[in-house]
Amino acid sequence: MRHRTGRCFSIFNHNGQSQRSVMNRENPAIQCIGITQGFGNKLVLQDIRFSVKKGHILALVGPNGAGKTTLFKIFASLIIPAKGHALICGHDVIRNPVQAKRMIGFVSSEERSFYWRLSARQNLKFFASLHDIHGKERDRRVSTALEAVGLEDKGHVQFRQYSSGMKQALGIARGILHDPSVLLMDEPTQSLSPDVAGKVRKLIRNKAKTEGKTILIASHNLKEAEELADRISIIHHGVIKAIGSLSDLKTLAGISPSSDLHSLFEHFTRNH
Repeated sequence: MRHRTGRCFSIFNHNGQSQRSVMNRENPAIQCIGITQGFGNKLVLQDIRFSVKKGHILALVGPNGAGKTTLFKIFASLIIPAKGHALICGHDVIRNPVQAKRMIGFVSSEERSFYWRLSARQNLKFFASLHDIHGKERDRRVSTALEAVGLEDKGHVQFRQYSSGMKQALGIARGILHDPSVLLMDEPTQSLSPDVAGKVRKLIRNKAKTEGKTILIASHNLKEAEELADRISIIHHGVIKAIGSLSDLKTLAGISPSSDLHSLFEHFTRNH
């Protein structure tokens, strides 16, 4: 992946106003430039702007209905935005969807695309073939992905016999199968058992800090976002209220350094 030099501006205050701040001299792995989207008369996303540097984790936090899933579907080329651009490693997801999709591992909170009568291993082999991964390399990657999410002993089980948590874990396994540069993870641990959720959080940290992957997480689990993310974006009613590191957000809010993300969320979304 080749980067062109450039600058990125992305810090926001709680009124959604852009503060021009140079973040990186190379193009970020993820860019969201003025994304606006509505359904009928309802505006779901309003001028969303942020970027994520290579090897970093950004958590997009907000309640259900805040617009997180819609934004993820735009990045996955499943929805065309009314305005704005979404870029993955410099590729516009609408103008160059094939190139962008090669860079993405998309983990959805609503997993419906597995084949119910196939085993988990058979499903992953099929999806690996779509990425032109075959033979022994395919088998190795499938086994590694299953082990990474605690399904190494359940690979032979048909998908239709999986619990909701196991289905979600298999979705994560599929997302990492082709070793993408960027992971988009929509509520990645919401249905997982505590032990598997811990395993997945460890996986996420390792992907970013050891392997240099760039990760965008959507979550309403504030504790998890605080634990995993380098930067946090607070979204409410389709508007980004604030974005930055936890310490930066505390400074911006003028609250105690010992405050948690829940207090920050209440501060930035109060009366909005």
